[in-house]
Amino acid sequence: MQEAQGSQSKGGASTAWQIIGRLVAAAVVLAITAFFTPGFTINSIWTLIIAAVVLTAIDYLIVKFTGLHASPFGKGFVGFALAAITLYVTQFFVAGYSISWIAAIIGALIYGVVDYFIPGNQQM
Repeated sequence: MQEAQGSQSKGGASTAWQIIGRLVAAAVVLAITAFFTPGFTINSIWTLIIAAVVLTAIDYLIVKFTGLHASPFGKGFVGFALAAITLYVTQFFVAGYSISWIAAIIGALIYGVVDYFIPGNQQM
């Protein structure tokens, strides 16, 4: 019984570190995407962090309710479209984050390329 509780608490800590790791990876990918995408601006580091949290939450909700992952290369055109929509919709939840439709499409492509090269799986 003691061992089961110990492994359960380690599993909870492991899950917390996985979530933090995913958020850090999402923030890095988002920062690189914003840097290389014309028409996509993030005003501060705090905006970047909040945007990474919002993007991760939106992606989680999409996966939870539809089973589709918003990854430009994960699900073909549907994943690409979901990634562009997710990047665009995030601006309505995060102050200091702005992106145009064209930039969202270009950003989804860049996000997918950068996400491919960043180690780790960001799926939740």
